[in-house]
Amino acid sequence: MSDVIDERPSLAQRAASSPGDLLEQIARDYGVSTLDVVRNLPADQATVVPGEAFADIMQDITTWGEILFLIHNQDIVLECSGTLPPGTVAHGYFNIHGDSPIGGHIKADNCKAIAFVVRGLKRVGMSVQFYNAAGEAMFKIFVRRDANRELIPEQVEMFEALRQRYVAG
Repeated sequence: MSDVIDERPSLAQRAASSPGDLLEQIARDYGVSTLDVVRNLPADQATVVPGEAFADIMQDITTWGEILFLIHNQDIVLECSGTLPPGTVAHGYFNIHGDSPIGGHIKADNCKAIAFVVRGLKRVGMSVQFYNAAGEAMFKIFVRRDANRELIPEQVEMFEALRQRYVAG
């Protein structure tokens, strides 16, 4: 019987060298959670903070204007554009309602980590990703692009300012 040597790159090497690959696909390829992949991204591509920052981060994002709210699981990639209404906590949920297509009830206590992710191959994307205890994304909020498909500079500034609050903290 011969020993089989795993010749694939380490998870950190794969994550760093594949900026255009979906995080979820890398996770499937390596048999780990999506959050494990995010934690293995280079420091300039990901900043991970505790889920306890949920309400503060969500409140900040309400000031960004129109964002892209995305839910990605094995069955669907659902995208919804709009402003994020302010939320309130009641009955164990973070409730968002307002004059926006984005609304509902989020079990905020299930959020165990939040990642600020900056990556992409041809076009860099910026997102705030909310992860549950299993290390899977509850949802992601992306910085929007303008008509020329460029990131909106004001939102990039707000994303970076929010991220830096947690890097410095």
